[in-house]
Amino acid sequence: MTDTNQYKQIKRVTTHVLQEMKQRGEKISMLTAYDFTFAKILDDSMIDMILVGDSASNVMAGHTTTLPITLEQMIYHTASVTRAVTRALVVADMPFGSYQGNSKEALNSAIRLMKEAAAHAVKMEGGMEIIDSVKRVLSAGVPVMGHLGLTPQSIYKFGTFEVRAKEELEAKKLIEDAHLLEEAGCFAIVLEKIPAKLATQVATELTIPIIGIGAGGGVDGQVLVLHDLLGLTKEFNPRFLRRYMNLYDDIKTNVQRYIEDVKLKDFPNDKEQY
Repeated sequence: MTDTNQYKQIKRVTTHVLQEMKQRGEKISMLTAYDFTFAKILDDSMIDMILVGDSASNVMAGHTTTLPITLEQMIYHTASVTRAVTRALVVADMPFGSYQGNSKEALNSAIRLMKEAAAHAVKMEGGMEIIDSVKRVLSAGVPVMGHLGLTPQSIYKFGTFEVRAKEELEAKKLIEDAHLLEEAGCFAIVLEKIPAKLATQVATELTIPIIGIGAGGGVDGQVLVLHDLLGLTKEFNPRFLRRYMNLYDDIKTNVQRYIEDVKLKDFPNDKEQY
């Protein structure tokens, strides 16, 4: 077990703290959360960043893609998380349709996430295609995290969840987009499911933190979906995922024990009633 006491001196993780972590070579930890209870556990565990991901569309609502989740739903999930957090930097995903192609709408969406949900920053998928929206949001003083590589909101464009940027042309564009996002003022970038060598190159060339998911160990930090890490999901098994627990089966076993106790009239016993 890692001694987390060394992290307690950081009272609040900010974008500046993350920049300092990159400069001294300290890896950045990030996980998703969508509700108060899990966010409280993560924050007490000294996680550096919490991503309120649009993956809530899959994990919490059962959709097959991230596309259906609305801005109102993201505000609800983000507010639930921020109420639990005292240390971690909370980043809220801007959902599909809330920023693409309309910088004014992007600004309004970001402001709602900051004002109504108390998000600390927002995350947007894409590079050159959304740069006007990125700049507009940044101009209002809202911290923006970029997201390149596999961008789930564009799944119907790509048509597959396979590794991105394996070909030279796409890799070149990803590097250009990363520099574009940094120059615009993004405080960090997520790289999803791209070759480790390419991700390491981006992390080396850029001065802002690069967070990977399926992007190898040469980046500045890692992010995973909490429910995958805990083994609450079973169908999703990509190479990059390390399951630290198997809660799906553990919970199922103990729910079945409860059902049996109720059926056999063993619960509640004399000590468990008034």
